[in-house]
Amino acid sequence: MNARELPPAPEPLPAWAIDSHTHLDACGATTPEALSAALDRAQAAGIAAVVTVADDLASARWVVEASNWDSRLYGAVALHPTRTKDFGEAERSEIERLARAPRVVSIGETGLDYYWDFSPPKAQQDAFRWHIDLAKRLDKPLMIHDRDAHEDVLRILEEEGAPRSVVFHCFSADADIARRCVAQGYLLSFAGTVTFRNARALHEAARLVPDEQLLVETDAPFLTPHPFRGRPNEPYCAAYTVRGLAELRGQAVDVVAEAVRRNAERVFGLGATEGAAR
Repeated sequence: MNARELPPAPEPLPAWAIDSHTHLDACGATTPEALSAALDRAQAAGIAAVVTVADDLASARWVVEASNWDSRLYGAVALHPTRTKDFGEAERSEIERLARAPRVVSIGETGLDYYWDFSPPKAQQDAFRWHIDLAKRLDKPLMIHDRDAHEDVLRILEEEGAPRSVVFHCFSADADIARRCVAQGYLLSFAGTVTFRNARALHEAARLVPDEQLLVETDAPFLTPHPFRGRPNEPYCAAYTVRGLAELRGQAVDVVAEAVRRNAERVFGLGATEGAAR
């Protein structure tokens, strides 16, 4: 097995799903041709649409441009919490301008990251509060990055008042935090990490999320699902995660695929995708 090679194409899902969080620019799909090829691979696996997410200003500009290249692609823009050390008025103004683009369907990813020491907690928290306000002003869902910061993320959401829809991207906490998020009506999005065999706390969390609050993502090119952990990731690999979640939750694969598709369509306001992948 070559660790630099993409995983093999999975068996197509029996119903369409949606990858609710990926980084296609980081996957190298930076031209219309490369992006179309990546989305073709995703569609062949049963992934009907993809939300590609910015983490800095250059990425946000690209997301807005690329979201117009293909009808299967939507965008999310924000400044990643690790990049908020110097988040001034010029940056805020540009993020807001880009977030108003018609095919930008979410404000994200924003939140708190206490794992890396790139931005002070105070700067991250101030930027998070600003992004919450932006999501409410634009009436767009909020896509949260929460790494080792669960309590502060939940506290700030309560203090500021959450937007109409909140998505915890790449949910990484335990069952207790999952229950608290579910009680608030937040959606929990699971990446390839939920398929890792040693992720027992995450498995427990994934089992308790109601169907109507469940999403699936790749966070590509990172977090490739088992058994391809460590290899590059792409949106088509969301099919592996859908199957892993179905097994964890004791559900049929088509039930999980349809649930995450319907939820993504509802929360992000995507066009409906009818039918089966095959």
